[in-house]
Amino acid sequence: MKNFLENNKDLGILALRLGVGCAFALIYGMMKIKMGPEMWTMIGQSMGNFGISFAPTFWGFMATMSEFGGGILLVLGLFVRPAAAFMAFTMIVATSTHLKMQDQWYNVIQPVEMLAVFICLIFLGAGKYSLDYLFFKKNKA
Repeated sequence: MKNFLENNKDLGILALRLGVGCAFALIYGMMKIKMGPEMWTMIGQSMGNFGISFAPTFWGFMATMSEFGGGILLVLGLFVRPAAAFMAFTMIVATSTHLKMQDQWYNVIQPVEMLAVFICLIFLGAGKYSLDYLFFKKNKA
């Protein structure tokens, strides 16, 4: 069993990418796309936590695309590290917003958990079962 797990770490990365990618693309991102500019403006106002108060609709749209587009890229295993970096930044903003609003910890912990996942994906990359590996492999395992 140990050899199987050691020899198939890329299956674990694939499972992580598929689960998290589907959730972000189909649930979080799609929901925000459907809600439109009013929602994007609300989300974009969170950048005020970092002293950025201009163009809240733009920032909200970027967060929405980070979740939707990033989720799709995770599922495909394409540009996983950059997608995970954008998604990690989105989770930092989400965490700061929940903390500023003094939300209950169960509302704060979800973006913190996802931040940890995205940081792991930045370090791990897409794995063997990905378009990144297919297109860009250079003697990588």
